[in-house]
Amino acid sequence: MRVVTGIGAVAATVAATACLTFAHPAVAQDVKPDRAIKYRQSVLRAMDYNMDILEAMVKGETPPNKEVAAQSALFVEQLSHMPWSGFGPGTDQGAPTKARPEIWKDPEKFKSLQNDLMAATAKLAASAKSGDVAQWKGDFSAVADACRNCHRSFRAR
Repeated sequence: MRVVTGIGAVAATVAATACLTFAHPAVAQDVKPDRAIKYRQSVLRAMDYNMDILEAMVKGETPPNKEVAAQSALFVEQLSHMPWSGFGPGTDQGAPTKARPEIWKDPEKFKSLQNDLMAATAKLAASAKSGDVAQWKGDFSAVADACRNCHRSFRAR
């Protein structure tokens, strides 16, 4: 049996939570808003953690490492599909959140930006796996831009 520690443990925990969420959508509807808010925040924090690892390589703070980049990019890609179920009805209030009301007023734009992020993270995961450092650094910038685009519209500062 392989024991997963560190970043792998975080990703495994978040992935298991997501599997349960997606496997039982009726159950997700019964989740209290505070819990859904904490769920989405946890997923987004795990995404940010992995983006920080990649950013350190992009900025030259740490040397590029194909295996670490591929793993972090894969986690970012997987996580990019997960937080959206945590933006359900009633999750605009309750636990402290930076989510702006515009998420629920303009769900089409919010969905479009989600799709942009998921597409960008898929490219990043593929290029990081290939080991083409120049390519994945460019794809990292596209993911960072997708994050910023959503935050500008839908996240309180």
